[in-house]
Amino acid sequence: MAKIAVIGLIGTSTFMCVDHFHDKGETLIAHSVFNEVGGKGSNQAIAAARMGAEVSFLAAIGDDDGGRECLQVTKENGVNPVFKTKEGKGTTFAFILTDKNGENRVTEFEGAELSPEDVLDFEKQIAECDILLLQHEVPDEVNAKAVELAAKYNKKVILNPAPAREGADRYAEHLFAVTPNEQEATLLDKSKFKNCITTLGSEGCDINGKIKIPAINVKAVDTTGAGDTFNGVLSVCLAEGMDIETACRYAVTASGISVGGQYVINTIPYRKDIELKLQ
Repeated sequence: MAKIAVIGLIGTSTFMCVDHFHDKGETLIAHSVFNEVGGKGSNQAIAAARMGAEVSFLAAIGDDDGGRECLQVTKENGVNPVFKTKEGKGTTFAFILTDKNGENRVTEFEGAELSPEDVLDFEKQIAECDILLLQHEVPDEVNAKAVELAAKYNKKVILNPAPAREGADRYAEHLFAVTPNEQEATLLDKSKFKNCITTLGSEGCDINGKIKIPAINVKAVDTTGAGDTFNGVLSVCLAEGMDIETACRYAVTASGISVGGQYVINTIPYRKDIELKLQ
């Protein structure tokens, strides 16, 4: 069984669906409202678990109802939570607005946050994993410490540089792969990375500017979490020894399935769903 270690963010999310996004000064009436636990780290960990991997997940939560809900949902979805409760801090909260075309806009409140010292308490999980999966929803110094420990144990690291910010190049020599979308890729010097897998939304993904994996044909209902699904599935496939092209086919198929439904957790596919679609 593949072992994946994830370091990232978890929090609660509220979704609202509207016909279109706001014009200046416009008040919109939402058609629906839905609450869910989310965050890039959380979504990626669940996607990896649904591929059949053993997943450990380091995140920070607040000492509040949101934090307790995050812990419960993580366990219910087969992920081993290594959560650091931050006294006096709230759990991260996100608001997601989705239009009739399935596109989304996300606003996030930054609550409880990991520190580099927290990563030291996750050293055992990093030492035992096949792949360490990181994103940009934690401070740079947290990722730096995680990369340092992964290098100590000669572990493969995948960095999903989302949300977009500069600085990913500093880890380049220690990364097996970086997985930006098209916007995030503009902040990277791709030549520095061993593997750069650029996600292209409805166009699939590009591997090192040489191989393009097409997306599956699906009507997008909600794109929230599609990139997270891609990264979670990709990590497991690579951990199992698949070549990068085959791993990307799994990941593209999984992300395509995920956009066919609304919200995130209930749309992250299980391995059997992905393999059925690949057939």
